[in-house]
Amino acid sequence: MAFGKKKQPVDPAAVAQAQQQREELEVSAAFQKGITALRDFVAPSSIEYSGTHFQIGTRYARTYYVFGYPRQLSTGWLSSMVNLDEVIDLSLYIYPVESQVVLENLRKKVAQLEAGIQIDTEKGRVRDPAKQSAIMDAEEMRDKLQVGEERFFRLGMYFTVYGSSMDELDFISHKIESILGQQLVYSKAASSQQEQAFNSVVPQFLDQLQIRRNMNTGAISTSFPFTSADLSQETGILYGINMHNSGLVIFDRFSLENGNAVVFAKSGSGKSFAVKLEALRSLMFGTEIFIVDPENEYQRMCEAVGGAYVRLSLNSSTRINPFDLPQVIDTEEADNALRSNLITLHGLLRLMMGGAAAQASGGAVEASLNASEEADLDAALIETYAKAGITNDPLTHKSPPPTINDLYDTLLHMGGSGPDLAQRLRKYTSGTFAGIFSQQSNMNINNPMVVFNIRDLEDELRPVAMYIVLNFIWNRTKSDQKRRLLIIDEAWQLMKYQDSASFMFSLAKRARKYNLGITTISQDVEDFMGSSLGRAIVANSSMQLLLKQSPSAVDVLADVFKLTSEERKRLSSFPVGQGLFFAGQNHVHLNIIASETEQNLITTNPEEVKQIEEAGEMAEAGGTIDLENRLMPGV
Repeated sequence: MAFGKKKQPVDPAAVAQAQQQREELEVSAAFQKGITALRDFVAPSSIEYSGTHFQIGTRYARTYYVFGYPRQLSTGWLSSMVNLDEVIDLSLYIYPVESQVVLENLRKKVAQLEAGIQIDTEKGRVRDPAKQSAIMDAEEMRDKLQVGEERFFRLGMYFTVYGSSMDELDFISHKIESILGQQLVYSKAASSQQEQAFNSVVPQFLDQLQIRRNMNTGAISTSFPFTSADLSQETGILYGINMHNSGLVIFDRFSLENGNAVVFAKSGSGKSFAVKLEALRSLMFGTEIFIVDPENEYQRMCEAVGGAYVRLSLNSSTRINPFDLPQVIDTEEADNALRSNLITLHGLLRLMMGGAAAQASGGAVEASLNASEEADLDAALIETYAKAGITNDPLTHKSPPPTINDLYDTLLHMGGSGPDLAQRLRKYTSGTFAGIFSQQSNMNINNPMVVFNIRDLEDELRPVAMYIVLNFIWNRTKSDQKRRLLIIDEAWQLMKYQDSASFMFSLAKRARKYNLGITTISQDVEDFMGSSLGRAIVANSSMQLLLKQSPSAVDVLADVFKLTSEERKRLSSFPVGQGLFFAGQNHVHLNIIASETEQNLITTNPEEVKQIEEAGEMAEAGGTIDLENRLMPGV
């Protein structure tokens, strides 16, 4: 008789539950497999290691470790490497060591060194200075550790350099090794350990090389890597991005010794863009802006912010009287107001009577008046003011000032060289240039932004107009001493003449007293820096911006600003909108950036301006246009 196993009854509910659990596990596994982690976003597409380098994506890289240091390290010794315009990843591993352990090791080390010196003495060997120095260092360290003045650490330093090709990688590697080697800091590529070395550099705290050097607190402090110049202040305006560390350059130019600045750049490198951006942002903080515009570049910005745009030409109705006196508040300034304006008028009249004309014809520009003529002109100026009832007494300064026509009449009817001087001045009273500067001023400007356009003036009249406009602005500045910026574009036109250059230098020296910052812009670096007054103006400017330069100007600027070889090399190859920004003792590689709204207001790129105008016309017609996609990116 055969007996079989009794078949257990199947519980349908249990089977269904087990099936459901299997399905849930499969779904969960499939879901986990499809999850994209953060490391998937930051990981490269591929990485391939070899003995002396590795390829990460399409770029080549090599990781180094530092194995040798000098006996002493100077503060900021890493700055030369950190501030290189190369892509470098740097990791420092700092391990604290118990002082008691170090003291015991030092005691043993000192004992060994002293025993070695004693053995050398007994055997008659020459004294080893290295052993004596080691004993002195060890004893000094023991004393400082004992009183808690110093602590002891172990430092591991690794860095990875990158290049787009093997040749570029080798070049950059050699450059960095040389920079470190000059300071007796020795590095070496991690041969056959590139994977472990790269893992040690990646910010995940995996020191897989474990190549370390003993250092005390002082030595460790010199290794602090963040030594690049930082120009970010709590107050000020945004000038751009610091290309050394990607920080914001937020700066208040009036926090320096003076608020003056110079901007040098070749045509088309973005100098006007940078200055207009600064003016626009300064205006938002309550700073009044005066601009001398020789090329009609500031009109769109001025009209957009509701500024006053003054067009100076022989056909315009605008009049500026150079004989106007400032209505100053300061008692001492009021007493000297007439005398100061007489000195200014001397320079202006020399320019009008000979300087500009001589320059236009290729002649000399300095000795336009001799000593006798100077004396007669001085007497005529004083008499002209006296006829208008104005003397050195400040109470008389509210009387209507005289004009060049009055000076002409005075010169014509006086003895000596007066009639001859009157004839030389005649073209400004009844001749070709009559009207614009020979009548009473009709400008009563009360606006936070004023632009004086001189584009339509003749070449001979331009330096005269710039001189008179600057004097008008200077008188306005002395009246209430609000914070103001004066922007002088194409300043080289003034630097060609001795009298106008002297006036510019005088403004630069005295501007800070009246809360005025002067921005001098020039593309003709050789002419500007070729004169002693031009260099003096630069010396009296605490802020400088150097954008892309022509090769011939690089040597001049490198000598004046003491540029490094790397800065000299890059100065002629900067892209548009990038340059060197100097503020006091600090200087950085600056990238000037603007928002879309600012870009639309201040750009002078013909294609961009045309697109903006088309957008305005379509908006008025009820259409729309995507400016963000149509405008060219960048500065």
